[in-house]
Amino acid sequence: MKIAILSSFYPLRGGISQFNASLLGELGKGNVVKAYTFTRQYPDILFPGKTQYVTDDDEAVPVESTALLDTVNPFTWEKTARAIRAFDPDILIMKYWMSWFAPSLGYVAGRMKKGCKVIPILDNVIPHEQRFFDRPLTKYFLSKSSGCIAMCEEVKNDLLDIRPDAKYTILPHPLYSHFGEKLPRQEAEKLLGLESGKKNILFFGLIRKYKGLDILIDAFKKLPEDYQLIIAGEPYGSFEPYQKQIDESGVSQRIKTFPLYIRDSEVKKYFCAADVAVLPYRSATQSGISSISYHFEVPMIVTDVGGLKSTIGDTGTGIVAPKADPETIKEEILRYFSDPAIAQKCKEAIREEKERRSWAKFCEDLLSFAGTL
Repeated sequence: MKIAILSSFYPLRGGISQFNASLLGELGKGNVVKAYTFTRQYPDILFPGKTQYVTDDDEAVPVESTALLDTVNPFTWEKTARAIRAFDPDILIMKYWMSWFAPSLGYVAGRMKKGCKVIPILDNVIPHEQRFFDRPLTKYFLSKSSGCIAMCEEVKNDLLDIRPDAKYTILPHPLYSHFGEKLPRQEAEKLLGLESGKKNILFFGLIRKYKGLDILIDAFKKLPEDYQLIIAGEPYGSFEPYQKQIDESGVSQRIKTFPLYIRDSEVKKYFCAADVAVLPYRSATQSGISSISYHFEVPMIVTDVGGLKSTIGDTGTGIVAPKADPETIKEEILRYFSDPAIAQKCKEAIREEKERRSWAKFCEDLLSFAGTL
């Protein structure tokens, strides 16, 4: 089978590129697969991070791809469509997570040959930080698809809200495996400059308002002295408001901050030092952070938003806070540490999930779904 994937690939960096690289590698084991990517993904003015591209310090493995699509330049849209048509794929896969990509990806999808099945993998249907144009643009994009992969129940619901007749299947996020083996906890704590013997809470990943880091900081300052908070991830925007909140918390000596892009080889330090990862999100669909937590067998405390309850709470790999507010988050953290059996049950459930959520299984199910379209 011939498969084209149009999405973010090396030298673009981040979770989407990591996902696509793993998808490309697995599908390539039994198919002819070709990767297409962006010459420009976002204009710099719209990108709140430091850089969209891998740097000399990154260890991302290069992936061979053809860079053609400039989301800002419509002339490249037809060029991209022609190139993919010339490859003549049976399936075109696109990763979709925000409406910025709807015009360019929708244009390309609409110009495939009749026999080509266009399958978007939907991280989100509507972005966490919504704009008035999200719904109509996403509706346009979805109208060009043959069938959709929703990565959780919440995404499926959003999909059917916009396109009730959509063909779909739900496939949970596979587990990342490229972060290496675990480190001994004491070694990880030493590398991060943490005091040993404490209860370590981890907030990890891109720092954006909807992810609720401010909620966690307010919750943490109410916890006893034997707790430490690790904050690691690149801020989208300024970290200054969070730093001010930390400085004024009265517990800044127990909060370790690493507000920067975390290289793949460095990820293990943070998770291997942690007792639990906390995702105090105000809104969500699903989270790639959970896949990293599963890899390192770190249980999670999440809020009851989007698909987090079904993917974390219902599987038993973590516990769910009913509300995204400091008092509730504090109480759930205390509950987690009050009984060692809670952590043990979560870790056992994580090991079961690791067996179920392999890349091989994800790709097998994806191709099986494509066969029904």
